[in-house]
Amino acid sequence: MKIHTNTSVVLLTGCALALALAFWQPAKARAAESGDGKAMMTESNMMHRCQVMQEQHEKMNADTMAQDADLTAKVAGMNSAPEDAKLGRMAAILTQMVEQRTAMNARRAKMDEQMMQHMMGHMQMGAQSMAQCPMMKGMKGMNGKAMDAHKEHQAETK
Repeated sequence: MKIHTNTSVVLLTGCALALALAFWQPAKARAAESGDGKAMMTESNMMHRCQVMQEQHEKMNADTMAQDADLTAKVAGMNSAPEDAKLGRMAAILTQMVEQRTAMNARRAKMDEQMMQHMMGHMQMGAQSMAQCPMMKGMKGMNGKAMDAHKEHQAETK
């Protein structure tokens, strides 16, 4: 439950940071980027990237649940083990937890960077692009304030 909450916080934070970066980036710089010959992201390409990111997120959640189930089984085995075996099992469980946590932090940092780039791509394509993103659709129920703030900003810039 705590990991799921942390993932939600990371996603919301990433969206907020992406919005902040978009507000601070001058319009001139965005125009220069689109005019320098780079291929613009098409809507179908962006939706494919959305789907890939959604799948990565779901896989990370499934992997976390599998790790939790494995640790739960090992703790149960440790608790039912003879006294002379408990310390060794506890050390093995602790080592596994540290390894998993380290790997998860690295994986999350990589996904955060990908999310920031992804959201910037949506912002360059316009508000409707972001509204169609499966990642954003999943977040609407958690906190609508971020999308409301973005809609207000879009209305102000028109």
